[in-house]
Amino acid sequence: MPADLAGLLADLAAETGVVDGLVAHLDDASWRAPTPSPGWSIHDQITHLAYFDETATRAATDPGGFRAEAAELMRRGDTFPDDIAQRYATLPAADALAWFRRAREGYLATFRRLDPKCRLPWYGPDMSAASSATARLMETWAHGQDIADALGVTRPPSARLRHVAHLGVSTFQFTFRLNARAVPVTPIRVELTGPDGDQWTWGPADAADRVTGPALDFCLAVTQRRHLDDLNLTITGPVATEWMSIAQAFAGAPGPGRPPGSIQ
Repeated sequence: MPADLAGLLADLAAETGVVDGLVAHLDDASWRAPTPSPGWSIHDQITHLAYFDETATRAATDPGGFRAEAAELMRRGDTFPDDIAQRYATLPAADALAWFRRAREGYLATFRRLDPKCRLPWYGPDMSAASSATARLMETWAHGQDIADALGVTRPPSARLRHVAHLGVSTFQFTFRLNARAVPVTPIRVELTGPDGDQWTWGPADAADRVTGPALDFCLAVTQRRHLDDLNLTITGPVATEWMSIAQAFAGAPGPGRPPGSIQ
């Protein structure tokens, strides 16, 4: 079955609205508030999203130009996201928000015209347009979580978490390779309960290695926004245990994760 790119983009637009609503009415001082991501403010979270929205759009409209820019950026090493945050650190809050809105709308408008299977370059292996949209939704949700944590607010979970969870499962092999570990061949079953009580499943039903629990908790784990000790997940089997200790749904260097008890 072909990917529903239109549905993905609609969900991305909805998730964008949630993040926009968190920051649109903040004063300048609040934009500079620290988030749980070490060294990153709310301002940095928004400019990060805006910057990579623009580069994702360029990957679709000017693949050659994107590849050249990506190669230059990645030559800086694993710190390039921090370098980008610093580059735009003095941008006024109103301009940062306008940039995010403009970049996201540009991304959505561009991707609405694409075939879901269209292959696009990225910072690593090429990906389909549908996978790019899923990744942007995951990034929006994850960085939105950092913002919500900084503000001390709770976002109601939605069925859009299924996209984040699917990416978390799909990056199983990537996670092991990223951490220079052999990719296990042991099958894993993931059984999650969505916000509406729906059951979301991946992998063979008879697999001995399993991860079960609330979809929200799984998404917080694979985006490294919570430590496993602070989540209500049941993890069974050595391969599932190893995977969840390093699970990472986002590109880039291996993430350090969050220490236990860091978010109350």
